[in-house]
Amino acid sequence: MKVSLCTITFRHHLISLSEIAGFARANDFQGIELWAAHGRNMAQMPDRNADWLSSLGLCVPMVSDYLPVEADRLTREHLTKEVCRMARRWRAGKIRTFAGNRGSASVSADERRSIAARLREMCAITADFGLHLLVETHPKTLADTAASTLDLIDAVDHPAFAINFDTLHVWEGGDDPVDAHRRMKAHIRHYHLKNIRGRADLGVFEPANVYAAAGTRDGMTPLFKGAFDYMPFLAEIADEPETEVSLEWFGPDCMDVLRTDRREIAEFVERREPPRLSVNF
Repeated sequence: MKVSLCTITFRHHLISLSEIAGFARANDFQGIELWAAHGRNMAQMPDRNADWLSSLGLCVPMVSDYLPVEADRLTREHLTKEVCRMARRWRAGKIRTFAGNRGSASVSADERRSIAARLREMCAITADFGLHLLVETHPKTLADTAASTLDLIDAVDHPAFAINFDTLHVWEGGDDPVDAHRRMKAHIRHYHLKNIRGRADLGVFEPANVYAAAGTRDGMTPLFKGAFDYMPFLAEIADEPETEVSLEWFGPDCMDVLRTDRREIAEFVERREPPRLSVNF
C-alpha cells in the first residue's frame, strides 16, 4: 500500500512544498497529493516538478481539484485541460473532482443524465492526456451513497472514469465501507482516509468550514481514534501493494498527527505480514 499526504492539509500554513516534501520523505510517505490551488500558485516555479520530487523518492499520485460540472461547455473544457496539463507536469495519473454540488435524493432523473453526460465529456479530455478522472464519494453530490455512486459509474460509462473512495464519507452516507468497497472495487483508483469523533461532528467537514482559516476543527481525530473503526477496512486494502491512499487531515498539529497516523498504518501492515521462515543450508 502506497501512502501519501495531502498538501491541502497545509492550506493555512506558511510552509513551502520543499518543507512538505522533506517531511514526507522523513516519515515514510511515498507521495504527495497535490491540491490544484497549490499547483496553480507554483506555475512560476518550473524547477518544482515531477523530476525534482522523484529525486526525493516521492511522486504525485493525484491532483485534487473542483472541476465545475455545472459550468458551460467551454468553461468545463478549458478548466479540465488546465488541470490535465498540471497533472502532466507532476506525472500524476489521476485528477479528483466531484459529481455536482447536490445530493442524489434532490436531483431529478434528467439532471442526473445531464451530469453523467458532462462527466463523460470531461473523461474524454482526461483520456486524451492519458489520465483518469476520479469522482469522490462525498455528501451533497451524486456520489453520496454507494447505490448512487454505482448508478453514476454505469451512467458515465467511460474507461477513464473512476472513484476516489473517501471512506469516512461512505460511512457518513449510511453504507458499510467494507461492503461498499467490495461492490465498487473494480472502479476505485484512490482512497482518502480520515476520521471523526462521532456522527454529530461530521459537519466539521463542510467545505465552508474546512476552508475557513477561522473554522472549527473540533471533532476531527487521528485515524485510529475516531468513531469509524478503520481496522476491518484497512484489512481489505492493505495487502495490495499498488493500492494508493492519502491521509486527508484538516485539523491542527498536522505534522504530529500525520507522523503518528503513518507510523500506525505501517505497524498495522507489518502485523498482517506472515512471518518469514528461516532456511538453514
